Amino acid sequence: MQKPATPQRKNDTAGQAGLLAPDTSGMNFYRADPALTDLLRIHLPDALFRHIEPHLDRLGELAGGTLDECARLADRHPPVLHQRDKFGRDVQWIEYHPAYRELEKAAFGEFGIHALSIRKGIMGWPDKYPVVAKHAFTFLFNQTEFGMGCPINVTDGCAKLLANFGSEALKAKYLDGLTQTDMSKLTQGGQFMTEKEGGSDVGTLTTRAAQEDGHWRLYGEKWFCSNADAKVVMLLARPEGAGPGTRGVGLFLMPRFLDDGSQNHYRIVRLKDKLGTRSMASGEIKLEGAIAYAVGKLDRGFVQMAEMVNSSRLSNGVKSAALMRRAYYDAMTVARNRVVFGNRIIDLPLGRRQMLKIMLPVEQALSMSFLTADALDRAEAGSQDAAALLRILTPTLKFRATRDARKVCGDALEMRGGIGYIEEFATARLLRDAHLGSVWEGTGNIVAIDALRRAIGRHGAEAALAADLHARLDDSASVPQAWRDRLRGLTDRAVGFAREVAGKADNEADARRATSLLYHVVSAVALAWEAHRIHDMRGDARRLLLSRLVIDHRVLPSDPFRLTENAPQQKIAALLLGERAAGMSEVSVAGEDVVLL
Repeated sequence: MQKPATPQRKNDTAGQAGLLAPDTSGMNFYRADPALTDLLRIHLPDALFRHIEPHLDRLGELAGGTLDECARLADRHPPVLHQRDKFGRDVQWIEYHPAYRELEKAAFGEFGIHALSIRKGIMGWPDKYPVVAKHAFTFLFNQTEFGMGCPINVTDGCAKLLANFGSEALKAKYLDGLTQTDMSKLTQGGQFMTEKEGGSDVGTLTTRAAQEDGHWRLYGEKWFCSNADAKVVMLLARPEGAGPGTRGVGLFLMPRFLDDGSQNHYRIVRLKDKLGTRSMASGEIKLEGAIAYAVGKLDRGFVQMAEMVNSSRLSNGVKSAALMRRAYYDAMTVARNRVVFGNRIIDLPLGRRQMLKIMLPVEQALSMSFLTADALDRAEAGSQDAAALLRILTPTLKFRATRDARKVCGDALEMRGGIGYIEEFATARLLRDAHLGSVWEGTGNIVAIDALRRAIGRHGAEAALAADLHARLDDSASVPQAWRDRLRGLTDRAVGFAREVAGKADNEADARRATSLLYHVVSAVALAWEAHRIHDMRGDARRLLLSRLVIDHRVLPSDPFRLTENAPQQKIAALLLGERAAGMSEVSVAGEDVVLL
Protein backbone atom coordinates (compact mmCIF):
# COMPACT_ATOMS: atom_id res chain seq x y z
CA MET A 1 0.00 0.00 0.00
CA GLN A 2 1.63 3.25 -1.14
CA LYS A 3 1.20 6.31 1.02
CA PRO A 4 1.65 10.00 0.26
CA ALA A 5 4.35 11.75 2.24
CA THR A 6 2.14 14.65 3.29
CA PRO A 7 -0.99 14.79 5.46
CA GLN A 8 -4.21 14.02 3.60
CA ARG A 9 -7.55 15.51 4.61
CA LYS A 10 -11.10 15.10 3.42
CA ASN A 11 -12.32 18.56 4.39
CA ASP A 12 -9.57 20.94 3.37
CA THR A 13 -11.14 24.36 3.78
CA ALA A 14 -7.97 26.31 3.09
CA GLY A 15 -9.52 27.97 0.07
CA GLN A 16 -11.07 30.71 2.20
CA ALA A 17 -8.38 33.18 1.10
CA GLY A 18 -6.02 31.73 3.68
CA LEU A 19 -7.96 33.41 6.47
CA LEU A 20 -8.70 30.23 8.39
CA ALA A 21 -6.25 27.33 8.43
CA PRO A 22 -7.90 23.90 8.50
CA ASP A 23 -7.33 21.43 11.29
CA THR A 24 -6.62 17.71 11.08
CA SER A 25 -10.26 16.65 10.80
CA GLY A 26 -10.62 13.89 8.24
CA MET A 27 -6.91 13.12 8.04
CA ASN A 28 -5.79 9.50 7.87
CA PHE A 29 -3.06 9.45 10.52
CA TYR A 30 -1.50 6.29 9.12
CA ARG A 31 -1.30 7.47 5.51
CA ALA A 32 0.12 10.78 6.69
CA ASP A 33 3.08 9.08 8.37
CA PRO A 34 5.59 7.43 6.03
CA ALA A 35 8.14 7.32 8.87
CA LEU A 36 5.86 4.98 10.82
CA THR A 37 5.64 2.64 7.84
CA ASP A 38 9.41 2.73 7.41
CA LEU A 39 10.09 1.81 11.03
CA LEU A 40 7.55 -1.01 10.98
CA ARG A 41 9.16 -2.43 7.84
CA ILE A 42 12.52 -2.30 9.62
CA HIS A 43 11.38 -3.93 12.86
CA LEU A 44 8.71 -6.43 11.71
CA PRO A 45 8.74 -9.50 9.47
CA ASP A 46 7.30 -8.70 6.06
CA ALA A 47 4.34 -11.10 6.38
CA LEU A 48 3.26 -9.54 9.67
CA PHE A 49 3.66 -6.01 8.35
CA ARG A 50 1.54 -6.80 5.29
CA HIS A 51 -1.11 -8.34 7.54
CA ILE A 52 -1.45 -5.38 9.91
CA GLU A 53 -1.14 -2.54 7.38
CA PRO A 54 -4.81 -2.61 6.28
CA HIS A 55 -5.82 -2.54 9.95
CA LEU A 56 -3.46 0.36 10.63
CA ASP A 57 -4.91 2.15 7.64
CA ARG A 58 -8.41 1.63 9.03
CA LEU A 59 -7.40 2.88 12.48
CA GLY A 60 -5.63 5.85 10.93
CA GLU A 61 -8.83 6.84 9.14
CA LEU A 62 -11.00 6.39 12.24
CA ALA A 63 -8.54 8.28 14.43
CA GLY A 64 -8.72 11.31 12.17
CA GLY A 65 -12.47 11.05 11.73
CA THR A 66 -15.25 9.55 13.85
CA LEU A 67 -13.02 8.61 16.80
CA ASP A 68 -11.61 12.11 16.92
CA GLU A 69 -15.09 13.52 17.31
CA CYS A 70 -15.81 10.92 20.00
CA ALA A 71 -12.64 11.96 21.82
CA ARG A 72 -13.70 15.61 21.74
CA LEU A 73 -17.13 14.79 23.14
CA ALA A 74 -15.78 12.45 25.82
CA ASP A 75 -13.38 15.16 26.95
CA ARG A 76 -16.20 17.73 27.13
CA HIS A 77 -18.52 15.33 29.00
CA PRO A 78 -16.42 13.59 31.68
CA PRO A 79 -17.65 10.57 33.67
CA VAL A 80 -20.02 11.03 36.61
CA LEU A 81 -20.02 8.93 39.79
CA HIS A 82 -23.43 7.81 41.09
CA GLN A 83 -23.71 6.49 44.62
CA ARG A 84 -27.00 4.62 44.20
CA ASP A 85 -28.85 2.80 41.47
CA LYS A 86 -32.33 3.78 40.30
CA PHE A 87 -33.95 1.59 42.95
CA GLY A 88 -32.19 3.43 45.77
CA ARG A 89 -29.74 0.66 46.53
CA ASP A 90 -26.19 1.55 47.60
CA VAL A 91 -24.65 0.33 44.35
CA GLN A 92 -22.03 2.65 42.95
CA TRP A 93 -21.72 3.13 39.23
CA ILE A 94 -20.00 5.51 36.85
CA GLU A 95 -21.89 7.06 33.96
CA TYR A 96 -19.91 7.60 30.75
CA HIS A 97 -20.84 9.62 27.71
CA PRO A 98 -21.82 7.42 24.72
CA ALA A 99 -18.81 8.78 22.84
CA TYR A 100 -16.50 7.18 25.42
CA ARG A 101 -18.22 3.84 24.86
CA GLU A 102 -17.56 4.17 21.13
CA LEU A 103 -13.87 4.72 21.87
CA GLU A 104 -13.90 1.57 24.01
CA LYS A 105 -15.49 -0.46 21.23
CA ALA A 106 -12.73 0.53 18.84
CA ALA A 107 -9.80 0.10 21.23
CA PHE A 108 -10.88 -3.07 23.03
CA GLY A 109 -13.26 -4.54 20.50
CA GLU A 110 -12.29 -3.95 16.89
CA PHE A 111 -8.52 -3.64 17.37
CA GLY A 112 -8.00 -5.42 20.72
CA ILE A 113 -5.00 -3.21 21.54
CA HIS A 114 -5.06 -4.31 25.19
CA ALA A 115 -4.54 -7.98 24.27
CA LEU A 116 -2.45 -7.94 21.10
CA SER A 117 0.68 -9.29 22.78
CA ILE A 118 -1.18 -11.77 25.01
CA ARG A 119 -4.03 -13.39 23.07
CA LYS A 120 -3.75 -15.23 19.77
CA GLY A 121 -6.07 -14.70 16.81
CA ILE A 122 -6.86 -10.99 17.09
CA MET A 123 -7.59 -9.35 13.72
CA GLY A 124 -7.05 -12.69 12.03
CA TRP A 125 -3.39 -13.18 12.96
CA PRO A 126 -2.85 -16.76 14.23
CA ASP A 127 -0.28 -15.85 16.88
CA LYS A 128 0.29 -13.14 19.47
CA TYR A 129 1.61 -9.84 18.14
CA PRO A 130 5.10 -8.60 19.01
CA VAL A 131 5.25 -5.46 21.14
CA VAL A 132 6.44 -3.41 18.14
CA ALA A 133 3.22 -4.24 16.27
CA LYS A 134 1.06 -3.61 19.32
CA HIS A 135 2.52 -0.18 19.85
CA ALA A 136 1.94 0.79 16.25
CA PHE A 137 -1.75 0.63 17.16
CA THR A 138 -1.07 2.39 20.47
CA PHE A 139 0.67 5.17 18.56
CA LEU A 140 -2.20 5.71 16.13
CA PHE A 141 -5.03 5.41 18.66
CA ASN A 142 -3.50 7.86 21.12
CA GLN A 143 -3.25 10.52 18.45
CA THR A 144 -6.99 10.81 18.80
CA GLU A 145 -7.59 9.92 22.47
CA PHE A 146 -4.94 9.88 25.19
CA GLY A 147 -7.26 9.20 28.15
CA MET A 148 -8.38 5.81 26.85
CA GLY A 149 -4.72 4.87 26.58
CA CYS A 150 -4.63 4.30 30.35
CA PRO A 151 -7.44 1.68 30.54
CA ILE A 152 -5.92 -0.07 27.52
CA ASN A 153 -2.51 -0.17 29.15
CA VAL A 154 -3.55 -1.21 32.66
CA THR A 155 -5.83 -3.94 31.31
CA ASP A 156 -2.86 -5.23 29.32
CA GLY A 157 -0.67 -4.97 32.42
CA CYS A 158 -3.12 -6.80 34.67
CA ALA A 159 -3.34 -9.65 32.18
CA LYS A 160 0.46 -9.90 31.98
CA LEU A 161 0.86 -9.92 35.75
CA LEU A 162 -1.80 -12.58 36.08
CA ALA A 163 -0.31 -14.68 33.27
CA ASN A 164 3.22 -14.45 34.69
CA PHE A 165 2.61 -14.77 38.43
CA GLY A 166 -0.97 -15.87 39.09
CA SER A 167 -2.05 -19.31 40.21
CA GLU A 168 -3.74 -21.62 37.72
CA ALA A 169 -7.03 -21.08 39.52
CA LEU A 170 -6.79 -17.29 39.24
CA LYS A 171 -5.80 -17.47 35.59
CA ALA A 172 -8.72 -19.78 34.83
CA LYS A 173 -11.09 -17.35 36.53
CA TYR A 174 -9.92 -13.97 35.24
CA LEU A 175 -7.41 -14.13 32.38
CA ASP A 176 -9.84 -14.80 29.54
CA GLY A 177 -11.98 -11.81 30.44
CA LEU A 178 -8.99 -9.48 30.60
CA THR A 179 -7.96 -10.42 27.05
CA GLN A 180 -11.40 -10.56 25.43
CA THR A 181 -12.28 -8.52 22.36
CA ASP A 182 -15.97 -9.45 22.68
CA MET A 183 -17.27 -6.41 24.56
CA SER A 184 -19.95 -8.47 26.30
CA LYS A 185 -17.25 -10.68 27.86
CA LEU A 186 -14.51 -8.09 28.46
CA THR A 187 -13.36 -7.32 32.00
CA GLN A 188 -11.19 -4.21 32.03
CA GLY A 189 -8.29 -3.98 34.44
CA GLY A 190 -6.99 -1.34 36.83
CA GLN A 191 -3.80 -0.57 38.72
CA PHE A 192 -4.32 1.15 42.07
CA MET A 193 -0.89 2.20 43.32
CA THR A 194 -0.71 5.75 44.65
CA GLU A 195 -1.44 6.54 48.28
CA LYS A 196 -1.54 9.77 50.25
CA GLU A 197 1.65 8.81 52.07
CA GLY A 198 3.71 8.71 48.87
CA GLY A 199 3.51 8.11 45.16
CA SER A 200 6.89 6.89 43.99
CA ASP A 201 7.94 6.00 47.54
CA VAL A 202 5.99 2.74 47.44
CA GLY A 203 7.70 1.36 50.55
CA THR A 204 5.73 3.79 52.73
CA LEU A 205 2.30 2.49 51.71
CA THR A 206 -0.14 1.83 54.54
CA THR A 207 -2.75 -0.39 52.85
CA ARG A 208 -2.81 -3.62 54.84
CA ALA A 209 -3.92 -7.15 54.03
CA ALA A 210 -5.41 -9.34 56.76
CA GLN A 211 -6.37 -13.01 56.73
CA GLU A 212 -10.02 -13.26 57.77
CA ASP A 213 -12.42 -16.19 57.28
CA GLY A 214 -10.12 -17.85 54.80
CA HIS A 215 -9.78 -14.72 52.64
CA TRP A 216 -7.34 -11.89 52.27
CA ARG A 217 -9.13 -8.65 53.10
CA LEU A 218 -7.73 -5.21 52.30
CA TYR A 219 -7.99 -2.06 54.42
CA GLY A 220 -6.76 1.44 53.60
CA GLU A 221 -6.99 4.03 50.85
CA LYS A 222 -5.69 4.40 47.33
CA TRP A 223 -5.39 8.02 46.33
CA PHE A 224 -5.21 8.10 42.50
CA CYS A 225 -6.89 5.18 40.79
CA SER A 226 -7.33 5.40 37.04
CA ASN A 227 -10.05 3.33 35.39
CA ALA A 228 -11.70 3.54 38.79
CA ASP A 229 -14.55 1.09 38.08
CA ALA A 230 -12.33 -1.59 36.51
CA LYS A 231 -13.62 -5.11 37.05
CA VAL A 232 -10.21 -6.51 37.99
CA VAL A 233 -7.60 -4.52 39.88
CA MET A 234 -3.95 -5.19 40.69
CA LEU A 235 -2.66 -3.41 43.78
CA LEU A 236 -0.05 -3.62 46.52
CA ALA A 237 -0.74 -4.08 50.22
CA ARG A 238 1.31 -5.01 53.28
CA PRO A 239 0.28 -8.34 54.82
CA GLU A 240 -0.06 -8.23 58.58
CA GLY A 241 3.25 -9.08 60.20
CA ALA A 242 5.30 -8.24 57.10
CA GLY A 243 8.38 -6.07 57.42
CA PRO A 244 8.79 -2.43 56.37
CA GLY A 245 9.74 -1.08 52.96
CA THR A 246 9.07 -2.58 49.56
CA ARG A 247 10.18 -6.07 50.65
CA GLY A 248 7.19 -6.32 52.95
CA VAL A 249 4.67 -5.57 50.20
CA GLY A 250 2.52 -8.18 48.45
CA LEU A 251 0.70 -8.10 45.11
CA PHE A 252 -3.06 -8.74 45.14
CA LEU A 253 -5.85 -9.12 42.61
CA MET A 254 -9.06 -7.43 43.74
CA PRO A 255 -12.30 -8.03 41.78
CA ARG A 256 -14.91 -5.30 41.54
CA PHE A 257 -17.70 -7.85 41.98
CA LEU A 258 -17.81 -10.95 44.17
CA ASP A 259 -18.96 -14.38 43.05
CA ASP A 260 -22.56 -13.69 44.13
CA GLY A 261 -22.69 -10.57 41.94
CA SER A 262 -22.49 -8.07 44.80
CA GLN A 263 -19.94 -5.27 44.83
CA ASN A 264 -16.73 -5.94 46.70
CA HIS A 265 -16.10 -4.13 49.94
CA TYR A 266 -14.55 -0.92 48.69
CA ARG A 267 -15.95 2.46 47.77
CA ILE A 268 -15.12 5.04 45.13
CA VAL A 269 -15.07 8.11 47.35
CA ARG A 270 -14.98 10.61 44.50
CA LEU A 271 -13.65 11.11 40.98
CA LYS A 272 -10.65 13.33 40.36
CA ASP A 273 -11.08 16.71 38.69
CA LYS A 274 -8.06 16.49 36.37
CA LEU A 275 -6.18 18.85 34.10
CA GLY A 276 -6.21 16.31 31.27
CA THR A 277 -7.42 12.80 30.37
CA ARG A 278 -10.86 13.99 31.44
CA SER A 279 -12.64 11.28 29.45
CA MET A 280 -11.34 8.54 31.76
CA ALA A 281 -12.47 8.06 35.37
CA SER A 282 -9.77 8.40 38.01
CA GLY A 283 -10.90 8.19 41.61
CA GLU A 284 -10.09 7.87 45.27
CA ILE A 285 -10.76 4.40 46.67
CA LYS A 286 -11.43 3.41 50.28
CA LEU A 287 -10.85 -0.27 51.01
CA GLU A 288 -13.22 -1.56 53.68
CA GLY A 289 -12.32 -5.23 53.96
CA ALA A 290 -12.27 -5.87 50.23
CA ILE A 291 -11.72 -9.51 49.33
CA ALA A 292 -8.53 -10.02 47.29
CA TYR A 293 -6.28 -12.82 46.12
CA ALA A 294 -2.51 -13.01 46.50
CA VAL A 295 -0.63 -13.04 43.20
CA GLY A 296 2.78 -14.71 43.25
CA LYS A 297 5.00 -14.66 46.33
CA LEU A 298 3.91 -12.19 48.98
CA ASP A 299 7.44 -10.95 49.56
CA ARG A 300 7.93 -10.28 45.81
CA GLY A 301 4.94 -8.02 45.25
CA PHE A 302 6.88 -4.87 44.50
CA VAL A 303 9.28 -6.64 42.14
CA GLN A 304 6.36 -8.19 40.27
CA MET A 305 4.45 -4.93 40.04
CA ALA A 306 7.61 -3.21 38.79
CA GLU A 307 7.35 -5.30 35.63
CA MET A 308 3.96 -3.80 34.96
CA VAL A 309 5.29 -0.31 35.71
CA ASN A 310 8.17 -0.76 33.26
CA SER A 311 5.77 -1.91 30.56
CA SER A 312 3.61 1.12 31.35
CA ARG A 313 6.61 3.41 31.03
CA LEU A 314 7.24 2.15 27.51
CA SER A 315 3.57 2.64 26.67
CA ASN A 316 3.78 6.11 28.19
CA GLY A 317 6.65 7.01 25.89
CA VAL A 318 4.74 5.74 22.84
CA LYS A 319 1.65 7.70 23.87
CA SER A 320 3.69 10.88 24.34
CA ALA A 321 5.15 10.35 20.87
CA ALA A 322 1.55 10.04 19.62
CA LEU A 323 0.56 13.36 21.19
CA MET A 324 3.57 15.02 19.59
CA ARG A 325 2.79 13.55 16.17
CA ARG A 326 -0.79 14.82 16.34
CA ALA A 327 0.46 18.24 17.47
CA TYR A 328 2.91 18.28 14.54
CA TYR A 329 0.11 17.49 12.09
CA ASP A 330 -1.97 20.35 13.45
CA ALA A 331 0.93 22.80 13.30
CA MET A 332 1.75 21.69 9.75
CA THR A 333 -1.81 22.18 8.51
CA VAL A 334 -1.58 25.73 9.81
CA ALA A 335 1.89 26.33 8.37
CA ARG A 336 0.96 25.05 4.90
CA ASN A 337 -2.44 26.72 4.65
CA ARG A 338 -2.43 29.90 6.71
CA VAL A 339 -1.53 32.96 4.63
CA VAL A 340 -0.12 35.92 6.57
CA PHE A 341 1.28 39.12 5.07
CA GLY A 342 0.96 37.54 1.65
CA ASN A 343 2.90 34.34 2.43
CA ARG A 344 2.18 30.89 3.76
CA ILE A 345 3.74 30.39 7.19
CA ILE A 346 5.74 27.42 5.89
CA ASP A 347 7.44 29.73 3.35
CA LEU A 348 8.67 32.14 6.03
CA PRO A 349 12.14 31.49 7.51
CA LEU A 350 11.06 31.71 11.14
CA GLY A 351 7.98 29.61 10.49
CA ARG A 352 10.15 26.88 8.95
CA ARG A 353 12.57 27.01 11.85
CA GLN A 354 9.77 26.61 14.37
CA MET A 355 8.34 23.67 12.43
CA LEU A 356 11.74 21.98 12.50
CA LYS A 357 11.89 22.49 16.27
CA ILE A 358 8.49 20.80 16.57
CA MET A 359 9.40 18.00 14.16
CA LEU A 360 12.75 16.93 15.63
CA PRO A 361 11.58 15.67 19.06
CA VAL A 362 8.64 13.91 17.41
CA GLU A 363 10.96 11.85 15.21
CA GLN A 364 13.31 11.19 18.13
CA ALA A 365 10.45 9.85 20.23
CA LEU A 366 9.17 7.67 17.39
CA SER A 367 12.60 6.10 16.87
CA MET A 368 13.20 5.62 20.59
CA SER A 369 9.76 4.09 21.10
CA PHE A 370 10.26 1.37 18.52
CA LEU A 371 13.88 0.80 19.51
CA THR A 372 12.68 0.14 23.07
CA ALA A 373 9.72 -1.99 21.94
CA ASP A 374 12.07 -4.09 19.81
CA ALA A 375 14.34 -4.59 22.84
CA LEU A 376 11.33 -5.81 24.83
CA ASP A 377 10.42 -8.28 22.09
CA ARG A 378 13.95 -9.65 22.03
CA ALA A 379 14.15 -9.77 25.82
CA GLU A 380 10.92 -11.76 26.02
CA ALA A 381 12.41 -14.14 23.44
CA GLY A 382 15.25 -14.83 25.88
CA SER A 383 18.02 -12.38 24.97
CA GLN A 384 19.91 -11.30 28.08
CA ASP A 385 21.62 -8.49 26.18
CA ALA A 386 18.23 -7.15 25.10
CA ALA A 387 16.97 -7.41 28.70
CA ALA A 388 19.88 -5.24 29.85
CA LEU A 389 19.29 -2.83 26.99
CA LEU A 390 15.61 -2.61 27.88
CA ARG A 391 16.49 -1.79 31.49
CA ILE A 392 18.22 1.43 30.43
CA LEU A 393 16.12 2.38 27.38
CA THR A 394 12.75 2.26 29.16
CA PRO A 395 13.35 4.95 31.82
CA THR A 396 15.38 7.00 29.34
CA LEU A 397 12.48 7.06 26.88
CA LYS A 398 9.94 7.78 29.58
CA PHE A 399 12.00 10.62 31.04
CA ARG A 400 12.67 12.61 27.89
CA ALA A 401 9.75 11.88 25.54
CA THR A 402 7.13 12.82 28.12
CA ARG A 403 8.87 16.10 28.84
CA ASP A 404 9.32 16.91 25.16
CA ALA A 405 5.60 16.31 24.60
CA ARG A 406 4.69 19.22 26.87
CA LYS A 407 6.78 21.68 24.86
CA VAL A 408 5.92 20.29 21.44
CA CYS A 409 2.19 20.44 22.12
CA GLY A 410 2.54 23.97 23.47
CA ASP A 411 4.54 25.12 20.46
CA ALA A 412 2.02 23.53 18.09
CA LEU A 413 -0.77 25.40 19.87
CA GLU A 414 1.15 28.62 19.34
CA MET A 415 1.48 27.96 15.60
CA ARG A 416 -2.30 28.21 15.38
CA GLY A 417 -2.25 31.36 17.47
CA GLY A 418 -5.00 32.44 19.83
CA ILE A 419 -7.54 30.11 18.26
CA GLY A 420 -5.32 27.18 19.27
CA TYR A 421 -6.13 28.02 22.90
CA ILE A 422 -9.82 27.39 22.26
CA GLU A 423 -11.12 23.99 23.34
CA GLU A 424 -12.97 23.42 20.07
CA PHE A 425 -9.58 22.66 18.51
CA ALA A 426 -7.50 19.63 19.48
CA THR A 427 -4.39 21.56 20.48
CA ALA A 428 -5.68 22.65 23.88
CA ARG A 429 -6.61 19.07 24.76
CA LEU A 430 -3.26 17.78 23.52
CA LEU A 431 -1.42 20.22 25.76
CA ARG A 432 -3.50 19.31 28.81
CA ASP A 433 -3.01 15.60 28.22
CA ALA A 434 0.73 15.98 27.58
CA HIS A 435 1.34 17.11 31.14
CA LEU A 436 0.21 13.77 32.53
CA GLY A 437 2.91 11.69 30.85
CA SER A 438 5.70 13.12 32.95
CA VAL A 439 4.00 12.26 36.24
CA TRP A 440 2.58 8.81 35.37
CA GLU A 441 4.74 5.91 36.58
CA GLY A 442 7.24 8.22 38.23
CA THR A 443 8.10 11.90 37.93
CA GLY A 444 11.15 13.08 36.02
CA ASN A 445 13.44 13.00 39.06
CA ILE A 446 12.43 9.46 39.99
CA VAL A 447 12.78 8.10 36.47
CA ALA A 448 16.15 9.77 35.88
CA ILE A 449 17.44 8.25 39.12
CA ASP A 450 16.08 4.86 38.00
CA ALA A 451 18.00 5.16 34.75
CA LEU A 452 21.24 6.09 36.47
CA ARG A 453 21.27 4.38 39.86
CA ARG A 454 19.33 1.23 39.07
CA ALA A 455 19.96 0.51 35.38
CA ILE A 456 23.58 1.66 35.39
CA GLY A 457 24.76 1.71 39.00
CA ARG A 458 23.14 -1.58 40.02
CA HIS A 459 22.85 -3.56 36.77
CA GLY A 460 25.59 -2.15 34.53
CA ALA A 461 23.15 -1.80 31.64
CA GLU A 462 25.19 0.92 30.00
CA ALA A 463 27.62 -1.71 28.67
CA ALA A 464 24.81 -3.39 26.73
CA LEU A 465 23.66 0.00 25.45
CA ALA A 466 27.12 0.97 24.21
CA ALA A 467 27.56 -2.41 22.51
CA ASP A 468 24.19 -2.14 20.80
CA LEU A 469 24.86 1.38 19.52
CA HIS A 470 28.30 0.48 18.20
CA ALA A 471 26.81 -2.55 16.44
CA ARG A 472 24.15 -0.38 14.77
CA LEU A 473 26.82 2.02 13.53
CA ASP A 474 28.85 -0.90 12.18
CA ASP A 475 25.70 -2.03 10.38
CA SER A 476 25.14 1.35 8.69
CA ALA A 477 27.47 1.12 5.70
CA SER A 478 25.69 3.78 3.63
CA VAL A 479 26.11 6.39 6.38
CA PRO A 480 29.32 8.39 5.82
CA GLN A 481 32.23 7.03 7.84
CA ALA A 482 33.00 10.44 9.34
CA TRP A 483 29.52 10.66 10.83
CA ARG A 484 29.59 7.13 12.17
CA ASP A 485 32.93 7.86 13.85
CA ARG A 486 31.47 11.03 15.32
CA LEU A 487 28.51 9.15 16.74
CA ARG A 488 30.80 6.47 18.19
CA GLY A 489 32.74 9.10 20.05
CA LEU A 490 29.59 10.78 21.37
CA THR A 491 28.18 7.39 22.41
CA ASP A 492 31.26 6.68 24.51
CA ARG A 493 31.15 10.16 26.04
CA ALA A 494 27.44 9.95 26.91
CA VAL A 495 27.78 6.48 28.40
CA GLY A 496 30.92 7.49 30.30
CA PHE A 497 29.21 10.58 31.72
CA ALA A 498 26.17 8.57 32.78
CA ARG A 499 28.43 6.02 34.46
CA GLU A 500 30.26 8.80 36.30
CA VAL A 501 27.01 10.35 37.52
CA ALA A 502 25.70 6.96 38.64
CA GLY A 503 28.91 6.18 40.49
CA LYS A 504 28.47 8.70 43.30
CA ALA A 505 25.41 9.79 45.26
CA ASP A 506 26.91 13.31 45.34
CA ASN A 507 26.37 13.50 41.55
CA GLU A 508 22.60 13.01 41.74
CA ALA A 509 21.93 16.60 40.66
CA ASP A 510 23.30 15.70 37.22
CA ALA A 511 21.02 12.68 36.77
CA ARG A 512 18.50 14.49 34.57
CA ARG A 513 21.19 15.94 32.33
CA ALA A 514 22.93 12.58 31.98
CA THR A 515 19.65 10.84 31.10
CA SER A 516 18.79 13.49 28.51
CA LEU A 517 22.23 13.14 26.92
CA LEU A 518 21.76 9.38 26.69
CA TYR A 519 18.37 9.90 25.04
CA HIS A 520 19.68 12.35 22.47
CA VAL A 521 22.78 10.36 21.54
CA VAL A 522 20.88 7.06 21.37
CA SER A 523 18.22 8.65 19.17
CA ALA A 524 20.88 10.16 16.89
CA VAL A 525 22.44 6.71 16.41
CA ALA A 526 19.01 5.14 15.87
CA LEU A 527 18.10 7.75 13.25
CA ALA A 528 21.37 7.16 11.37
CA TRP A 529 20.84 3.38 11.48
CA GLU A 530 17.27 3.80 10.26
CA ALA A 531 18.48 6.08 7.46
CA HIS A 532 20.74 3.28 6.25
CA ARG A 533 17.92 0.73 6.32
CA ILE A 534 15.44 3.09 4.65
CA HIS A 535 18.02 4.03 2.03
CA ASP A 536 18.20 0.37 1.08
CA MET A 537 14.39 0.24 0.80
CA ARG A 538 13.55 3.48 -1.02
CA GLY A 539 16.54 5.80 -1.05
CA ASP A 540 15.27 8.36 1.49
CA ALA A 541 18.00 9.79 3.73
CA ARG A 542 16.04 12.38 5.69
CA ARG A 543 16.55 10.51 8.96
CA LEU A 544 20.29 10.95 8.53
CA LEU A 545 19.78 14.70 8.46
CA LEU A 546 17.59 14.40 11.56
CA SER A 547 20.43 12.52 13.25
CA ARG A 548 22.71 15.46 12.57
CA LEU A 549 20.17 17.99 13.82
CA VAL A 550 19.81 16.08 17.10
CA ILE A 551 23.51 16.42 17.78
CA ASP A 552 23.72 20.03 16.66
CA HIS A 553 20.66 21.31 18.49
CA ARG A 554 20.14 18.97 21.44
CA VAL A 555 23.63 17.85 22.44
CA LEU A 556 26.32 20.34 21.45
CA PRO A 557 26.53 23.84 22.93
CA SER A 558 25.70 26.69 20.59
CA ASP A 559 26.91 30.24 20.32
CA PRO A 560 23.91 32.44 21.17
CA PHE A 561 25.45 35.38 19.29
CA ARG A 562 25.96 33.53 16.01
CA LEU A 563 23.51 34.27 13.21
CA THR A 564 21.80 31.35 11.51
CA GLU A 565 23.03 30.82 7.98
CA ASN A 566 19.84 31.18 5.97
CA ALA A 567 20.67 29.20 2.83
CA PRO A 568 21.59 25.91 4.58
CA GLN A 569 18.68 26.37 6.99
CA GLN A 570 16.23 26.74 4.12
CA LYS A 571 17.66 23.71 2.30
CA ILE A 572 17.35 21.61 5.46
CA ALA A 573 13.76 22.78 5.93
CA ALA A 574 12.92 22.03 2.31
CA LEU A 575 14.21 18.48 2.61
CA LEU A 576 12.61 17.72 5.97
CA LEU A 577 9.33 19.60 5.65
CA GLY A 578 8.83 19.17 1.91
CA GLU A 579 6.87 16.60 0.00
CA ARG A 580 9.63 14.62 -1.65
CA ALA A 581 12.21 12.20 -0.31
CA ALA A 582 15.82 13.26 0.21
CA GLY A 583 18.43 10.89 -1.17
CA MET A 584 21.87 10.12 0.16
CA SER A 585 23.27 12.03 -2.81
CA GLU A 586 21.69 15.21 -1.38
CA VAL A 587 22.17 14.69 2.35
CA SER A 588 25.53 13.86 3.79
CA VAL A 589 27.58 14.75 6.85
CA ALA A 590 31.27 15.38 7.17
CA GLY A 591 33.31 16.58 10.11
CA GLU A 592 31.61 19.52 11.78
CA ASP A 593 29.46 20.56 8.83
CA VAL A 594 26.18 19.43 7.37
CA VAL A 595 26.75 18.97 3.65
CA LEU A 596 23.74 19.60 1.41
CA LEU A 597 24.81 18.62 -2.08
